[in-house]
Parts: sequence; structure tokens; C-alpha cells
Amino acid sequence: MKTKHIILFISLFVSIVQVRVNAQVNDSIDKPDVIPMIFPSYAFQWPGGDLADRFGVSSTIGAGFLTKTEGNWLFGLDANFIFGNRINEDSLLQNLLTSDGYIIGQEGQYADVSLFERGFYTSAKFGKIIPIFGSNSNSGLMLLAGVGYIQHKIRIEVENNTAPQLDGDYKMGYDRFTDGFQINQFIGYMHIGESKLANFFIGFEILESWTQNRRSMNFDTGRRDDKQRFDMLYGIKAGWIIPFRQRMPEDFYYY
Repeated sequence: MKTKHIILFISLFVSIVQVRVNAQVNDSIDKPDVIPMIFPSYAFQWPGGDLADRFGVSSTIGAGFLTKTEGNWLFGLDANFIFGNRINEDSLLQNLLTSDGYIIGQEGQYADVSLFERGFYTSAKFGKIIPIFGSNSNSGLMLLAGVGYIQHKIRIEVENNTAPQLDGDYKMGYDRFTDGFQINQFIGYMHIGESKLANFFIGFEILESWTQNRRSMNFDTGRRDDKQRFDMLYGIKAGWIIPFRQRMPEDFYYY
């Protein structure tokens, strides 16, 4: 009888230990992890404010680094390159155009001139992940805010550099080089799973900036542009996340 009691007690003890270990393992899986991560990103954006008077829609490619804490706070940095080909300032080269609307090159031929939007912005980031929709504890609603620097200009390209009036320092008199301080906000969804491949974020980003033209003179107007500008960008942004996390042990030992 005593032997049966001892066997029953040992069995019950082992079962309790296994349940407690399994519970601890499940808790560790469900618990948010500290996860450093890097990410490439892409955004399709519309201009707002004064920027809409100069450019049309644009795209942005970028890269960044974030660290997610056990409390699901986010800290990091990113950099983004802006590019587009829709320029709204039709009178930009007006003082160089013939009556037919062309620019004469150095050999008397019409110069082939193209205009593009170029720029970039960098930010220090701070945010929070809020698990929702039954997601795991490392995924959910992604809220981010950033602060940093932005610059943009009109890139002027002349095929074969046949127009000396748009070469070197002369080009700078038309490029509207502008820079300043910017803040940005992002709301979307971040997913970080067990796989290193199926991790991403997607959402809506808006950027507000206070900028100014930095050229000493705009050659087409013959004067300096001292206007204090308010430039905006807003659009859909998505990124692929590459997390660096500690792998959970595959085997567990019970004593």
C-alpha cells in the first residue's frame, strides 16, 4: 500500500513539474522579446503645403535600424531617399528658352533637358507596438514618431552636357536647393513571427517640415528666395524587417 502511495506521489510530482515547466516555456514564448532589427522600406507619397507647388507625387526608398524592448517600445534611426519626375514649376527655365520653348546648346542645337525631384530625410525614431487582433506579443499596432533633417531640390540633367548655361555653378541658380527641420508620424501594423523572412510593417506616414531655399539667388527670378516654407509629404509606407533575436532552445530537459 505504501509502495502505491509512493508511486502515486512521484507521478503527481513529475506531472506538476512538467506543467510548471511547460507554462514557463509558453510564457517565455508569449512574452515580448528584446529584438534589434534592420529594415529596407518603400513609400509612395503625395506632396502637401508649399511642396505641392513645386513637385508632384514621388517615391521614397530607405533603410533603418530599430530596437524593440521587452515593453514593446521602439527606438531607432532611418534614412530615406526621395525621387520623382513631376515638376510643377513650369517657369523654372523661362529666361533660357527660345520663343519656341527650347534651350539652345553650345553647337546651336536644341539641348535635351530633363527635370527631376531629388532629396532625402533622416530621422531619430521613437514608438510603441500594441498587440491587437490576436497577434503574438511582438506584433501589433505600430506607432512611430520621428524628428530630423530634410533636403530637396530640382535635379537638372542635360544630355551630353551640351548647354553651358546649365553647367556647374550655373545649374545651382535653378535647382531650388532647400533644406530644414522635419518631424514625422507613422501608424500601421508590424508583424514579427518566428520566421526571419515573414516579418514586415505597413502603414501611413506623414511628414511636416520647415525649410528654406539655401541658394544666394534664383537666376530665373533674379533675386534671393527668403520665404519660410512649410513642406509636407504623406503616403503609404511598407518595409521588410530583418530581426536579430535569440533563438528559443529546441530541447527541454526535466529533472
